[in-house]
Amino acid sequence: MQVRLSNDAPLDVRAGALVVPFFSGAALEGVAAEVDAALGGVIADAIAAGETRGRLGEHVLSYAKDAPYRRVLAVGLGERASFEPYLLARYAGTAVRYLGRRNVAEIAIALPPPARGTEAICASFVAEGSITGAFDTTLYQEKPERRIATETVSILAAGFREAELACGLARGVILGEAVNFARRLAITPANDMTPTHLAEEATNAAREAGLEVEVLDEARARQEGMGSFLSVAQGSAQPPKFIVLRYNGDPTSKELLALVGKGITFDTGGISIKPAERMEDMKYDMSGGAGVIAALCAIGKLKPKINVVGLVPATENMPGGKATKPGDIVTAMNGKTIEVINTDAEGRLILADALCYANKLGATKIVDAATLTGACVIALGHASSAAITNDDRFVEQFLGAAKPTGERYWQMPYYDDYTTQMKSDIADLKNTGGRPAGTLTAAAFLKEFAGKTPWVHLDIAGTAYLDNESAWQAKGPTGTPVRAFLALAEALTSHDSAQGNGARSTELAVEAT
Repeated sequence: MQVRLSNDAPLDVRAGALVVPFFSGAALEGVAAEVDAALGGVIADAIAAGETRGRLGEHVLSYAKDAPYRRVLAVGLGERASFEPYLLARYAGTAVRYLGRRNVAEIAIALPPPARGTEAICASFVAEGSITGAFDTTLYQEKPERRIATETVSILAAGFREAELACGLARGVILGEAVNFARRLAITPANDMTPTHLAEEATNAAREAGLEVEVLDEARARQEGMGSFLSVAQGSAQPPKFIVLRYNGDPTSKELLALVGKGITFDTGGISIKPAERMEDMKYDMSGGAGVIAALCAIGKLKPKINVVGLVPATENMPGGKATKPGDIVTAMNGKTIEVINTDAEGRLILADALCYANKLGATKIVDAATLTGACVIALGHASSAAITNDDRFVEQFLGAAKPTGERYWQMPYYDDYTTQMKSDIADLKNTGGRPAGTLTAAAFLKEFAGKTPWVHLDIAGTAYLDNESAWQAKGPTGTPVRAFLALAEALTSHDSAQGNGARSTELAVEAT
C-alpha cells in the first residue's frame, strides 16, 4: 500500500472513495459539510434518521455518480469534546477495512478541523491506521475471500500545513509497518516461527533498519550462566535463541534503554501441560518479543537520539523427555536459585535471565513486555495491559509517553508481600506463588532480576491478541506494545519527535511494503 499526500480540493479528488469524518451530536463541519452539500445532504439525512450516531467507527456510505470520487464514506469520530489524535488511526483503519473489502483500490481521506495545528501527529495516525487496517490475516489461504484491495491512500492536505503533514506521514508509515511486522511474526504458526525462524526474521529486519544484531545460541547462553532461560528450552527439539538488537543513536550518552520481550514461540505448558482447548493460541506467546523486534526496527529507521538495546529470549516450552520437571531447581544468570513449581510459569524464567543480561549490558532503564499471566486478563480484561514498576518516576514517564498512542496501560501496585509469596523453602525463589495476585507475584519475581535499575513490567496477556475483529482492526494479534515502545524512546530523547523523528520531512509519499 502507498500512503501519500494530495493537494487536490476535496470535491475534485479522483478516487474510488472519499472518506470524511464527523462527530456525534454535532453539525457536519469542514470537508464533511462541503461534500454533504454537494451530495444534496444525504449524510445529514442519514444522521437525522438515526442510521448513525457518529460513534467511533460507525459509517455511512453514499454514492456520487457524477463526482470524481464515486463514493463517500462518512466515518464517526465520537464526541468532538473527547477527540484525541490517536482516534484518527481508528478512523483511517475503519475506512480501509470497509472499502478495501469492497475492492476500492484508491481512497482519499479528509482530516477533521481539530487536526489543524497538530498536523504532524494527526497525519502520523492516519498513515499508521491505514496500514494497520490493511493487515492481511489470510496468509495461508489459497483463495482468500475478503482480502483488502486498497492500494493507495491519499491524505487531503488542502487547508493544512503540508510540511508537517509530510513529516507525520513518513513517521506513521514506518510505525504502521512495524506494528504489522510484529503482528505477522505473532500470527505465523509455530512450525514456521520457531526460535531459529524468529532469529532469522529479526536479523534480516534489523540489518535493513541499520541495527547491530547478535544471536546467542545455546552454548553461548550456557557460558553466560542463563540456566533459567535454558531450563525452559531443554524439553524442545528446537534450539533456543537469545536475540540481541542494538541501536546506537547517541554515542555521547551513557544512557541505555533496554526493551525486553518474552519470546516463547509455542507454549504447551511443558510437563505442567495446558488443556487442549485454545492451545493453538499459544503461538502468540512470543508477542512481547515480536513487539521488541518491530519497535527496534522502527527506532532504527526514525533515528531518535537515544541508545536502545532489544533483548528477546526465544524458545519453545515443550514436554519432552529432557524437559524441566516440577520441583527442579535452576540457577539464573545473577546466581539466584529458582524452584520450578509449575513449568507453565515459564515466561518469567526466560525473562529473568534477559533482565540480568540487560543489566550486564549497562541498561539504565528497562521495560519488559510479556503475555505473562491469565490473572491479568481476569483483572483488566482485554481493555488494558498491566504496568508494574520498581520506580514510580520511570513508570510515570512510560505512561505519559504511551497514553497518546492509544495503547492502554494501567499501573498496578507492588508490595513486599508479593515477593514474600515467591519465597521457596529450598531455593531463593519459586516460580509461582499460587492463584492470589498472580500478575503481581509474577512481577515481584521479575523484580528480583531487574535489580536496582529503573524497570517497568508490562503484562500484555489480554491485549496482545483479540478474539474478535473491530471496525478498524482484524481479529488476532494487535502489535501491542510497539507503539508504546517507540513513544517511550522518542520521549526519552531530546529530539523533537513530533516534528522530526528522523523522518524526511520533505517526502510526500512513502511506499509501504
